[in-house]
Formats: sequence, C-alpha cells, structure tokens
Amino acid sequence: MQEATPETPADRLTAIRTRMGAAAKLARRSGEDIHLIAVSKTRSVEDIAPIILAGQRLFGENRVQEAASKWPALKERHPGVELHLIGQLQSNKAEEAVALFDVIHSVDRLSLVTALGKAMQKLGRAVPCFIQVNIGAEAQKGGCSFMELPDLLKAAQDAGIPVAGLMCIPPADVEAAPFFALLAELSARHNLAQLSMGMSDDFETAIMLGATYVRVGTALFGERPGMI
Repeated sequence: MQEATPETPADRLTAIRTRMGAAAKLARRSGEDIHLIAVSKTRSVEDIAPIILAGQRLFGENRVQEAASKWPALKERHPGVELHLIGQLQSNKAEEAVALFDVIHSVDRLSLVTALGKAMQKLGRAVPCFIQVNIGAEAQKGGCSFMELPDLLKAAQDAGIPVAGLMCIPPADVEAAPFFALLAELSARHNLAQLSMGMSDDFETAIMLGATYVRVGTALFGERPGMI
C-alpha cells in the first residue's frame, strides 16, 4: 500500500529530511554533509514562502531571468537563504548569474568558464561552481564529456573560479545508481569534495553513493499545475 503524501509544505519538508537522514544512516554517513536544494523553478513566491518559513534555506532555479523576478525580494526578507543555479547558463548571462546566485551547478564548456571568470573578477565575487558532466552521453543534455572534464577543470582553476565539485543528471527511465557511482569515481579521481546529484525520484540512491547536494522539486512542492 502506497503511503499518503504529506499535505503541507512543512510536512513534505520533514518527510524528505527524514528520508535523507535514513539514507545517510544506511550509507554510514553524517547527515550534516548532505544538503537539500529545494527546486523552486516555475514556483511562485506564494509557493516558496511556506517552505522558507518551514526552515528550508537552499533553493534552486533553472533560469536567470525567472530567478531575478522573485528572489532579490525574498532574500532581502529572509537573510540566510542561498540561491543555486541548477539550469543551463548562457555565456551572455554570466555576469547576471554571478551577481544573483550563491552557487552555480551547470558549468559545462570553456566559453562559459571564460565568461564566469571575467564576471567574478569584475564584480569581485567568487561564486562556487560545479562542473556538469553529461554522465549518460546524451545529445539533448548539457554537460561536458568525460574527455573534456580535465581541461575544463584546469581552465576554471586558471580563471580563478572556485570549483566545488561535479554535477550530473542521469538518463531518464533507467537505473540511476551506475551513473551516480561513475560521477563519484570521477570526483574522487580529480580530488573534488562535492557531488550535486539526485532528484525527487532518486535522491536516496544518490545519497547512498556519495551525493552532498540533492535537488528536490516535485516531492517537496507537489506536482506542477497541468501535470498528472
């Protein structure tokens, strides 16, 4: 029998944190090393506010323009909220992203590294970044290839970009665990501490395989209008 879905944002947040803690315990990891990013893309300020009031502080957005329309005021009202860019970033939006976001998870090409390095230098702001790896070698997804990763890491270092770790989005409708394990192996190979991987359907698996940031939207906010 399927468990009932918690009704309120606070209930859903508590349920997700409980599941995260259980997965961490199974993996013999400290829950303090694993961070929940509430994916608030397409969600209104009215949707987001209860999650903040329930104690959530890390939020993820996909687009610079959408984030700019709602987050400056929210961050002013709620000090300590941290905003993460988890969607693809155009190089011409690099300066806006550096000004607005606290962490960027989707660095995937040399042109973007160059643009981000210049923006950080101009604004005097060192924003931690994750290198996104196209872990399933899917043509429709962003992310660098395995072969491109060493050069991209070197370029980011040369540009003065603080690289926090690696990020991936595994292929849909297949078992995610092998892809998470592969990203963890790449991270260890390059001496990177953080792993951004795992979403609503697979964050527990990601935690078991080393995730330090999980990105959860639907399980926290509920289905978007129009979705079944």
